[in-house]
Amino acid sequence: MNGDGTTGKGNGLAVHCRGVTRSFGSGEARVMALRGIDLDVRHGELMMLVGPSGCGKTTLISVIAAILDADGGECRVLGEDLGRMHQAAKTAFRRRHIGFVFQSYNLIPALTATENVAVPLLIRGEREKTATAAAVRVLEQVGLGERARATPDELSGGQQQRVAIARALVHSPDLIVCDEPTSALDHRTGHALMQLMRSIVMDAGRSLIIVTHDARIFEFADRIAEMDDGRIVTIGAPDQVHAAVPAAVPAAVWAAVPAPTPEASPSGGNAA
Repeated sequence: MNGDGTTGKGNGLAVHCRGVTRSFGSGEARVMALRGIDLDVRHGELMMLVGPSGCGKTTLISVIAAILDADGGECRVLGEDLGRMHQAAKTAFRRRHIGFVFQSYNLIPALTATENVAVPLLIRGEREKTATAAAVRVLEQVGLGERARATPDELSGGQQQRVAIARALVHSPDLIVCDEPTSALDHRTGHALMQLMRSIVMDAGRSLIIVTHDARIFEFADRIAEMDDGRIVTIGAPDQVHAAVPAAVPAAVWAAVPAPTPEASPSGGNAA
């Protein structure tokens, strides 16, 4: 990390993983979640991870986001070797440079949507007035401006998910990592959110990694990596990966997804 808190981008890679392993449990109960992962994600790239449940997708993005430690291998994120960072440094790095959208939302029940979204900025030391204004702006971008004062129990599942996405975006992170960000959204809202997130990736060279089973959004990816049993088995452009993921996505669903074209990957647009 540079002296001003920025990260080096000279090699063109936001994420560089080589031989990354991760297990849970011990002895006979030990489960290998990641089995030698090799993955590169470029600056400004939108990468999607697909595969059957339990194949290691969420574990991989948790390692990349400095939430979990790898057991072995090398994982460099934004030029930093996570394996050489102590926990306090990882926490500071994550707060400054990474936005994470959890599948379970992890919203604070007693806080309003605005207050939930402002949390990353307040933790970073921003003034409450500045953090609140930024939170309101992002909530408007994801179509929740009118629900800014609602608490999580007053919001639908889809609205809660949009609050979680806004919270991940509010501090303008260099890398955004999402676990099923459109799973609770209807097609129109999910498509609008992907347009917004895609435009954010293209702006300032930010990178986005999305774990998803939602074939409706594959067109937004630059590349798709298929995982199975803790390994990446296929990686390529969306149309190249279609034929390789019958176990992850039913063929009938794939058939409904148009082959991507330059016009099919929006580079801008706001969710309304």
